[in-house]
Amino acid sequence: MSETTVPATPAVPTPGPSRSRTLRGRGARIPLGALQIVLGLFYVFASALPKLIAHPSAAESFDKLGWGSTGMYLIGTLELAGGVALLIPLLSSVAAVALSALMVGAFIVNVTVLHGPYAATPLVLILPLALIAWARRSHNAELARLVRRRA
Repeated sequence: MSETTVPATPAVPTPGPSRSRTLRGRGARIPLGALQIVLGLFYVFASALPKLIAHPSAAESFDKLGWGSTGMYLIGTLELAGGVALLIPLLSSVAAVALSALMVGAFIVNVTVLHGPYAATPLVLILPLALIAWARRSHNAELARLVRRRA
């Protein structure tokens, strides 16, 4: 009879700590990127555009607030800038924080002035924005480095 030997190392590499971390990171990057795209497009088309084209529903809300068209265009511009910045990797974390602050203001206005049925919408939007801000926080150091280099 012949003797068979078993190799000391397995033929298929087992995922070690660094390999499994990479796979999880890559697996999380795709849904996070998709979330950023969806939120960015939402802020550009569904939130900012009605304000920037002075859609009657947006104009009515801002007239009720007493902010008029100036406030409407200002908020629309901030939402447009935030939505576009969500799509730029280097700016995504800062944009998510800025849009979260804008949503806190929207919630406060909805509850105190408008008494609207959509008061929870800004709070719901803060959750994915906070996730993006946290997950992309490493971009903040790189952005700060670029800003310091330019100054």
